[in-house]
Amino acid sequence: MWIDTHCHLDAHEFGSESLQVAARAQQQGVGMIVIPAVERANFAIVRDLAVAAPNACYALGIHPIYVPHATDDDLIALREAVALAMNDPRFVAIGEIGLDFFIPMLCEPAMRAKQEHFLREQLRIARDFDLPVLTHVRRSQDIVLKHARQIRPNGGIAHAFNGSFQQAQGYIDLGFKLGFGGAMTFTRALQIRRMATELPLDAIVLETDAPDISPAWIHPGRNSPEELPRIGAVLAELRGLALADVAVATSANARAVMPRLPLME
Repeated sequence: MWIDTHCHLDAHEFGSESLQVAARAQQQGVGMIVIPAVERANFAIVRDLAVAAPNACYALGIHPIYVPHATDDDLIALREAVALAMNDPRFVAIGEIGLDFFIPMLCEPAMRAKQEHFLREQLRIARDFDLPVLTHVRRSQDIVLKHARQIRPNGGIAHAFNGSFQQAQGYIDLGFKLGFGGAMTFTRALQIRRMATELPLDAIVLETDAPDISPAWIHPGRNSPEELPRIGAVLAELRGLALADVAVATSANARAVMPRLPLME
């Protein structure tokens, strides 16, 4: 069985099909899908979807793209929601959190500072509740690493990792795993494919980021957790491993970094 460690199953691109998509993914061997929240407004949505889909669980957090409209009240609400969710077996992590220094508006000095404030506060929530984090890291690897080193959450996943080998080792040293998905399936993605091939296998988890980051065979169409086994097959080919061995290893890695993950059904 496979674990999709990052999938926005609640996204509007799925319309009313989210549960059907999860069911089809399960038929393809995807035994668990992690659905991260992106803002206070969808905390309940991801929770309810994870409860409704037998092969889903969820994380709570405020995505950097939603930080411009967020307030400190949202951070208070997040801490309160996490405290309640600790009794929920479907709740597994803090996420999606991080920094995005790619979108021009988010690169303005005041917005960079606000992003870093929200990242640090959410890292503290993760640390206080002994939870891993699911991090969005776009053109911000070293700064996210700096804050994670200072606050020290209980590990996490560097989602859609595309940094350097040195940065990868920085995450590994902090108990993080590195997320690989659709970007790895493009032959022109030389650095990502090299890292997927050469990094320790026990540092790698798989993800789709559906409906985004579609693999080469459906780009630019809507991505889906159903694609995860085929993405795993690309990793197996790159590393010269049996497909079953990659499924077992990456699932074990996901469970190691997210020990609250429910048993796959």
